[in-house]
Amino acid sequence: MFLFKLLLKNAFRHKLRTMLTMVGLIVAISAFGLLRTVVDAWYAGVDGTSNTRLITRSAISVGYPLPLYYADRIKKVEGVTGVTWVNWFGGIYIDRRNFFARFAVDGNSYFKMYPEYILSEEEKSAFMADRQGAIIGRKLAQRFGWKVGDSIPLSGTVYPGNWSFNVRGIYHATDARTDESLMMMHWGLLAESVRQRLGSAAANQVGIYMVNIKDPGRASAVSQEIDTLFRNSVAETRTETEKAFQLGIVSMSEAILMAVRAVSFVVILIIMAVMANTMTMTARERLSEYATLKALGFSPSFVVKLLFGESLMIATIGGAIGIAMTFPLAIGFLHQTNNLFKVFEVSQTTMIYQGVAALVVGLISAAWPAWKMSNIDIVQGLRHVA
Repeated sequence: MFLFKLLLKNAFRHKLRTMLTMVGLIVAISAFGLLRTVVDAWYAGVDGTSNTRLITRSAISVGYPLPLYYADRIKKVEGVTGVTWVNWFGGIYIDRRNFFARFAVDGNSYFKMYPEYILSEEEKSAFMADRQGAIIGRKLAQRFGWKVGDSIPLSGTVYPGNWSFNVRGIYHATDARTDESLMMMHWGLLAESVRQRLGSAAANQVGIYMVNIKDPGRASAVSQEIDTLFRNSVAETRTETEKAFQLGIVSMSEAILMAVRAVSFVVILIIMAVMANTMTMTARERLSEYATLKALGFSPSFVVKLLFGESLMIATIGGAIGIAMTFPLAIGFLHQTNNLFKVFEVSQTTMIYQGVAALVVGLISAAWPAWKMSNIDIVQGLRHVA
């Protein structure tokens, strides 16, 4: 207890300097946590994937459609237990800043393949009975204040025109990593609109296929067999696991993510340099005190404990406040990005990293001055007495 009181008194002996150092540490730790959370949010879709689902898309690009009749051929592949498809709808709700994912799905097969989307049987029936029906996620409903029965007007982009959809169900997820900000409408309604404008050939096309398989261990073999079916056709395919597909999307922003990671560590290095300078100044000012302690018989290890203890106390307090500040910062950041990320939460792993970073800063900052003060010459140190 005596040592703790001594450390606390020493840490705040120069209040202004200590407070400024602590503020810098708080900013650095909270910024580090926020940047880590951004990176985690990009990979949230990857973590929430299923190992029993494959994605079949055009071998050229995701933007190239595939014929609808591919579904029947894929179903016949050994090991396949289900097939569904989706089209990206696009569209604008009031303003382009109100972005959220909108998909046209085949209701009969889609929700069977995604059991993690929890809907009541009444909601499913209402959706299937309404050609303009829509299913939305819980977070999306909370964001715009929508409820079952509301009408959602959208201005079409991929599918031109003014559209109106009726909310027939609000799903919630079984896993925190599952996206709860999606909107899904009937693929058949979009196909009918395209058929009227462009004809049957254009209408009978889909964006991507989701393929359910029985044995995850045969994912590679089933993928190859599916792609072999359509080799040398007018629309060759590329089939991969759902996780690989999501990683492919994330990889488009890999350079940005690497830059974010780099910045998060640079922030820590900068505050480490600042705090090391603070501890060096502190040790230099107390040179005569440490020399006196050694003259009175205190061991060099006691001097080391004083400096490391003081540094770790500042780092612990600053780190704890920085971790706590990360949560309101994350909420504010998500609000400013108009809920761009489907999962944006400060994870326990991120908090552990923040705590470790704060302790590392405290330890490294005190290392040099602690070594220097533990080896000072008593006579030389006493000369600094005013």
